Amino acid sequence: MLKIAQTKEELEACFRLLHDAYVGSGFMAPHPSGMRVTIYHALPTTTTLCALYDGEVVGTLSLIRESVFGFPLQSVFNLQEVREKKGRLAEVSALAVHPKFRNTGGMILFPLMKFMYDYCSTFFDTRHLVIAVNPDRIEMYESLLFFERLKQETVDNYDFVNGAPAVGASVDLHHAPGLLRDAYRNKSRRKNLYHYFVRSQLRNIVMPGRRYFTTNDPVMTPDLLDYFFNKRTNTFDSLDDRDRGLLHSIYNLPQYKAHLPTIFSETDFRIRQRKHQRYSLKCPGSFVVGESPNAKSYSLKVVELSDDGFLARSKVPLPEGIWGQACIRLGKNETSNLRVRIMRGKFEGEQGFYGFHLETADLPWRKLVSVLKEGSTHEDLDNATQFLRDGAK
Repeated sequence: MLKIAQTKEELEACFRLLHDAYVGSGFMAPHPSGMRVTIYHALPTTTTLCALYDGEVVGTLSLIRESVFGFPLQSVFNLQEVREKKGRLAEVSALAVHPKFRNTGGMILFPLMKFMYDYCSTFFDTRHLVIAVNPDRIEMYESLLFFERLKQETVDNYDFVNGAPAVGASVDLHHAPGLLRDAYRNKSRRKNLYHYFVRSQLRNIVMPGRRYFTTNDPVMTPDLLDYFFNKRTNTFDSLDDRDRGLLHSIYNLPQYKAHLPTIFSETDFRIRQRKHQRYSLKCPGSFVVGESPNAKSYSLKVVELSDDGFLARSKVPLPEGIWGQACIRLGKNETSNLRVRIMRGKFEGEQGFYGFHLETADLPWRKLVSVLKEGSTHEDLDNATQFLRDGAK
């Protein structure tokens, strides 16, 4: 079975497997905890995938979406060329397969990569994947999913992996299907990676269930953060004051504060925080201007929302400063109808980003924002949604 690691046991098994693989390859020194845990594992924008065989974790990798902490590899690789293209980025990191399955012809590795591809393509709102890997392993990524090396091909000393050399590469998930189709057009289904990655569905992959169209699947509860980053490792204690402040801005709920590292300039930090927290989603919608029969409708893709507004993508320029009606699908069974105005926007090339202000938030919008404020894990979201469904009027 392949799933998101979310329990303490699953996460610890992933971190132990990763530790042993990295120590064995010389990518880190042994740690007393027997685990490899980094600050990126603490973030709600990171998702750790795991492969289980007879109930044992035998494979893992982590997907790191961009956040205020950036990416591990950007400390040594220039991502400007990738950033200039459309779409969001995520780094593929922390890949490990149990030793007893490393010589099985990809028995664990291939399904894990398939899970990664499906999850990023459909759930993680990601277009570009970036990686930094040992030069001996880059060909696997080039041959499986057509990763292309970054211009700065090799770094001789990458601190994130104990000073080992690394190669940077990226892949555009919008273009990958076409490349795979062309490369494997004449291959049998058994050897056809286009069919495997793009067309087939593996029954043992368990995708997350989501009531709302959120883009992250955070699992770190206050207890899990305390266990992995305070009790078993000193990850939080090793952060500088800036990173401590950023961590507080991410987990800005009372139940988390006791487990986060102390920030030494809290007053200044609080002043710099946003007045309204923003949340990442991927919601289809429309913006209608004017009255029928002369009304004009524009398609939107909402990517961020807050109490009183949202940020949306559009494939055509939108009229700014005009009030109109927005209809946003917040989830499979949740729709919000709002009177809104575009406050700012920028259109370049084939798409634009526009910031909308709400005149008044309706009940579905207020419920979703309340849910997102009250919980920082995927389970919190489900529980709060159930509460609102049962108790909100």
